[in-house]
Amino acid sequence: MARLETVLFIAREPLSSRKLAQLADLADGTKARTLVRALNRQYDVENRAFRAVEVAGGFQLLSSPKFAPWLRRLCSTPVEVRLSGPALETLAVVAYRQPVLRVAIEAVRGVQCGEILRQLMERDLVKMVGRSEELGRPFLYGTTKRFLQIFGLRSLEELPRRVWLDRDETLSKPTEEMQTPQGDSPTDSPCPEAENN
Repeated sequence: MARLETVLFIAREPLSSRKLAQLADLADGTKARTLVRALNRQYDVENRAFRAVEVAGGFQLLSSPKFAPWLRRLCSTPVEVRLSGPALETLAVVAYRQPVLRVAIEAVRGVQCGEILRQLMERDLVKMVGRSEELGRPFLYGTTKRFLQIFGLRSLEELPRRVWLDRDETLSKPTEEMQTPQGDSPTDSPCPEAENN
């Protein structure tokens, strides 16, 4: 377990269970996964500020999210990746439709996105994953391992499914059942912040 913890401690990116086993001189990836679970149980018992998190197809030692504001003050380099609305839209289309052609992305968004794709590639969030068999063999785009790391996803299967998106859209639409009950005024707010404005 100490060898595994040492490998996790010095790793700069997520390591697969097979790679962990190889570097920590363990029997196989199953043994590495078992030891990672035991290590996390130990961290929980000792109330440690970090744990081994499964992200981007591997394991990485990361600090607890509750320490993020404090750690931001310590870091000299920015830890957040800020994306514009159009960049997020383009990234979402690539994530959900990959491998995807640029023309397909532009058809969904309704605007050209060559420059935004270039910016996303510079930030290592999108990459060319191959070429289409169509005329001219245009490039196909997909997301990177860094995309999974930044969004805290183990794999692309953890992306919210369309059913969830439809449900959220339905919840945000006002319906007749959601009208203000009688006797309550729309200006009466239970929220103290609203009363101060």
